[in-house]
Amino acid sequence: MKERAPVEAGQVIEYEVTGIAHNGAGVGKWDGFTVFVPFAVPGEKVRARIVQVKKNYALAQLMDILDSHPDRIDPLCPIYMECGGCQIQHVSYQRQLELKRQQVVDSFERIGGLKGVVIHPVLGMDEPWRYRNKVQVPFGWQKGKMVAGFYASGTHEIIDMEQCLIQPSESDKAIRMIKELAHQLGIPPYDEKRHQGVLRHVMVRVGLHTQEMMIVLVTNGEHLPRKKELVQQLRTAFPQVRSIIQNINAKRTNVILGEKNKKLWGDSVIHDRIGDVQFAISPHSFFQVNPVQTEVLYEQVRKYADLTGNETVIDAYCGIGTIALYLAKESRKVYGVEIVPEAIRDAIRNAELNGMKHVHFEVGAAEKVMPRWLKEGIRPDVVVVDPPRKGCQPELLDAVVGMAPERVVYVSCNPATLARDARYLQEKGYIVQEVQPVDMFPQTMHVECVALLTST
Repeated sequence: MKERAPVEAGQVIEYEVTGIAHNGAGVGKWDGFTVFVPFAVPGEKVRARIVQVKKNYALAQLMDILDSHPDRIDPLCPIYMECGGCQIQHVSYQRQLELKRQQVVDSFERIGGLKGVVIHPVLGMDEPWRYRNKVQVPFGWQKGKMVAGFYASGTHEIIDMEQCLIQPSESDKAIRMIKELAHQLGIPPYDEKRHQGVLRHVMVRVGLHTQEMMIVLVTNGEHLPRKKELVQQLRTAFPQVRSIIQNINAKRTNVILGEKNKKLWGDSVIHDRIGDVQFAISPHSFFQVNPVQTEVLYEQVRKYADLTGNETVIDAYCGIGTIALYLAKESRKVYGVEIVPEAIRDAIRNAELNGMKHVHFEVGAAEKVMPRWLKEGIRPDVVVVDPPRKGCQPELLDAVVGMAPERVVYVSCNPATLARDARYLQEKGYIVQEVQPVDMFPQTMHVECVALLTST
């Protein structure tokens, strides 16, 4: 007989929040049953209304805070409760860092089954606002009005915004101006349900060190009305703009960028640097969105790699070559592999930009290229992996073990898959020495980690 949940939709409960989920929702138990409630802080007692009951948990809406936690603060953003861009603005920054570290600890203990791993305090920011160098904002219609903003959590309802406190004020200004110009010039926003209209998204990228700006207009097809006037107005308003691109995406898809870019004005790239390494950044380039913390993150990678200038290094999932080139000056030879051809083209260009001739980049799936490199006799001293959220494939990890590097430096945006893969490597003879979390995304529950594993 199927057990019935102890709560039902519409029921009001009072309970203690004891933890926090990866999406920022508070977590607690009601009669032994897990209940998630957004905008609650661990340690608080709350009154909440059950809105949805699943097999093993329920979702609730916060009604009242009966016992407030000292780390609760008033969020700075006026649309924070509606917008899905941030999840934990209502928590003091120091407490945010503690909660993120606990997320890493829980992942290693519960998912990885690895207790006693040294997990350092999270490296946070002195100023945890206005940090993003890239913003992608959807445009649409709402009640006959053009809107631009981020989606409400778990929906495709656009929350219209004037500014976002985690992106530069110049990016805010560009988004506002494009919204005004689109209205004036008769450029209709995209209607997702009907697959009609022109302007789908606007992407703004800004170089931290160069202050160069790129504006990308994502359109539903080739047609962009009055584009010459639009470009001229943007050039006048933003003298730092170096690149204005039209990206064509005519598919019914949630993917933001289409495959085709048309240069409307300026260069096809902007430039920035990480440390003293220069990078050319195109619309499709993966480049860390928090440039201040990227240097913190990559310095940690360099520290764990412990290079003397004589080592061979492999950078798996290398993207546009950011980590590979950051380590190249202290390496004898560097190999990078990435499945996206455009990224490898960028990586090769970035190696040339920095005069680095001892770096080899190859297109392909890391889990296929790495075993081939193993057969070809490539024996790195250090392997760096920086996979997507799903983590590494077993074939790649097996190839790493077969190559027998002294050190594996694992960069991860997902503590759960990091812990899973760390356990796999530990079972194959590697030891997790320590983990350094880095706060790349303040005001959200995302946390980046760098883990050092050494051969026994």
